[in-house]
Amino acid sequence: MKNRGVLRAHLALLGCNLVWACDYPFYNLLLGKYIEPAAMVSASLIVAALLSWLPLFWEERERIERKDWGIILVAALMIGVVRKVMMMFGLSRTSPIDGSIIATISPILVLSVSVAAHVERFTLKKVLGLILGLAGAMAVIFTSSAPHHQHSELWGNVMMICSGTVTALYMVFFKRLVTKYRITTLLRAIYTISAVVMLPFGLKPMAEVDFAAFNTHLWFAALFVLIVPTYLPNLLLNYSLKFVQPTVSSIYTYIQPVLAVTISVAMGLDHLHADTVLFALLLFTGVGLVISDR
Repeated sequence: MKNRGVLRAHLALLGCNLVWACDYPFYNLLLGKYIEPAAMVSASLIVAALLSWLPLFWEERERIERKDWGIILVAALMIGVVRKVMMMFGLSRTSPIDGSIIATISPILVLSVSVAAHVERFTLKKVLGLILGLAGAMAVIFTSSAPHHQHSELWGNVMMICSGTVTALYMVFFKRLVTKYRITTLLRAIYTISAVVMLPFGLKPMAEVDFAAFNTHLWFAALFVLIVPTYLPNLLLNYSLKFVQPTVSSIYTYIQPVLAVTISVAMGLDHLHADTVLFALLLFTGVGLVISDR
């Protein structure tokens, strides 16, 4: 049963990262042009909160202990609000290719947080991987100001790495919470709190969206990013954390840039530059060293 659970966890990780890979080009198509980031954050959290209540139709409601509500509030603010805000504002100011490459630094961020929390230890191989990976990520971030990187901004890439850092903190520090409660119970609490907290900031931007300017492609992109990426992938991610370590979960971010680059170039949203490929290889090598030293 344990082996079956681990297999399902890996399939869940594959699924959620495939969905997140599609996020980059679709968000890039909408954010800052037709929808403000605050409006997208608030709308997606409202949809996720509504979806999170659906499992109550077929499962018994699970009681959350009073002592855990404080931890859940922090988790909601981190993964539901702060991470989402950083990611949306970051994607509105960077290219889908740069954003997806920066996301692959997740294993290194998870390792750093795990070491700080005394969950894992540094080794020479991990330190070398950490240095190479950070060098690659920093290079991607700072070359965004180069003239040929017209679709990226420095602060957009900085916000993307901040979003990844918040995700790493969540994966390490809230694993106990994930293993204690049903995933549906946890996400229902997190997304309901997140939606309520974000609503006052998103009401005005949501009311100002010009839906008349939307064509078929924009409607498809908007419906996709509102319905699919927020609740379903996080359901799969939290399921995987019941069976595998956070560092293993973070490995699957490798999938994201490959698919994101393919979709973005095919849609004409971005161009792949030689220096970006070089820095991505540097980052991938660093992450490879980290995850191979198990």
